[in-house]
Amino acid sequence: MNEFHSGFELKYKKRLIGGKVKKAIESFPIVVLTGARQVGKSTFLQKEFPDFKYLNLDEFSVLEQAKLDPYSLWIGTEKVIIDEVQKAPEILLAIKNTVDKTQRKVKFILSGSSNLLLMKEISESLAGRAIYFEMFPMTYQEIKDNLQGENNFSRLWQKEPIKEETLEKVNPIPFILKGFMPPLLYIDDLESILLWWEGYIKTYLERDLRELSQIENLIDFRKLMEALAPRSGNIVNQTEIARDTGISQPTVYRYLKLLEVLNIIRKVPAYFSNRLKRVIKSPKIFFIDPALCAYLLGYHNEESLNNARELGNFFETIIFLHLQVYSGLLTPKGKLYYYRSTSGKEVDFIIEWGRKLLAFEVKLTENPTIKDIKNLVDFIEENPNTVRGVLVYNGDSIKYLHSKVIAIPWWWF
Repeated sequence: MNEFHSGFELKYKKRLIGGKVKKAIESFPIVVLTGARQVGKSTFLQKEFPDFKYLNLDEFSVLEQAKLDPYSLWIGTEKVIIDEVQKAPEILLAIKNTVDKTQRKVKFILSGSSNLLLMKEISESLAGRAIYFEMFPMTYQEIKDNLQGENNFSRLWQKEPIKEETLEKVNPIPFILKGFMPPLLYIDDLESILLWWEGYIKTYLERDLRELSQIENLIDFRKLMEALAPRSGNIVNQTEIARDTGISQPTVYRYLKLLEVLNIIRKVPAYFSNRLKRVIKSPKIFFIDPALCAYLLGYHNEESLNNARELGNFFETIIFLHLQVYSGLLTPKGKLYYYRSTSGKEVDFIIEWGRKLLAFEVKLTENPTIKDIKNLVDFIEENPNTVRGVLVYNGDSIKYLHSKVIAIPWWWF
């Protein structure tokens, strides 16, 4: 596995989630950190919690000890990190017993790349003892190592006007091609980037799939991911995917669930002002990193990507990643939705935080106009608790397109 980490530990960049995790472990005996493979969980935990004993269940000897005698793993220490904990769910009972017997003096940070299975085990075994976080690929702010002071996302929630100004223009194409995974930060050679993504699929996704479930045909699974890639940012019709791929609908459903378990895709539900109706409409599905979509569809250079008909979807996937991260930093966490009216009007993202809303429209344009925000204005009029509408675009200026709608460059927040 080390080929994916080579050199990275020497150039560690701090993560936005760091402060919240540190504060949580002071108040709770158990913190759970989940996220896809290679988003930086292990490096983050080892760098930010050097006084904790670090155990990785990816190591066979540690895994064997965890299954044989889990209590022996933390003898003589009160601070323990257990990485890839989903590989030995039976140790959760030992963790629970240790926390209870020591009156919460022993602290555990549990990390895993399998989200739903891990959460299910923990919700049953560690109820009332744990707090949960999810780590995503890096944001633009983290990549630029600019974590000082208030982030611009928090300014969007304030009613005070945001100053109009011209900023630098940042081309999103290289980010879509390369992605936001930490091990790729210091790789600029295009061939090496492509080899990394191929290795990611084979080494992690396919290996983890075999551990999670019986996969009859890895070729079919790859075919499903390729069919899903252009649909990032769309409501996914499983019947349509089954028809397009020749894979049975029950198998499509199961494979989609497995991609959720591995944290490779996320569902964004529909927003309703009436909370009781929110379970009705189908969710949108997003990949956590746009580069995985581009790679699966064969866009292996900037020229082909510039001409891709799915480019707008990839751009929206970048914004999804950032909104998911930033809404998760709010206390309590913000909830991410999309909106579609009965007449078909759509707003790309809605974030609900308490009684407040932010509405986002995403346009891959350098010159937004009033036409681009019509649905935002309609939504704000229908939902007066919306603080503001935000048009995220591929430009270089912060400017108002309406008294309640501001246009911002994609990288700004």
